[in-house]
Amino acid sequence: MSALPPFHLAFPVDDLEEARRFFCELLGCSVGRTSDRWADFNFFGHQISAHLVDAADRIEVNTVDGDAVPVRHFGVILTLGEWRALRLKLETSGAEFIIEPKVRFEGQAGEQATMFVKGPSRNAIEFKAFDDAQRIFER
Repeated sequence: MSALPPFHLAFPVDDLEEARRFFCELLGCSVGRTSDRWADFNFFGHQISAHLVDAADRIEVNTVDGDAVPVRHFGVILTLGEWRALRLKLETSGAEFIIEPKVRFEGQAGEQATMFVKGPSRNAIEFKAFDDAQRIFER
């Protein structure tokens, strides 16, 4: 059986520091890239992202490298070749992009190809790829 690619899951939290304590101190996860609104964690080899949501505002998106990223989304981390092939397939099929295919964090730690599509029932699905899988959790 071949190794499965790491999954990616983003979820809302109302206290980012509490999320850091839980995932890092209790579960032993390391922290990847962070901002004052979100944090990536190495969840047993998978990438999860906690996004701070203001209860009063009910913010449904957070700004990540200039894009309005849906807080609730899931996805998968592909190889660059797989990502490019899927990009072409999605573009030619007329799929509805939430965030057009692009390179995020260009020239920085964690540089990645990413795209968000609207899936069934308006679910946000992210497909991302790194030029080197060792860079997934780079800070």
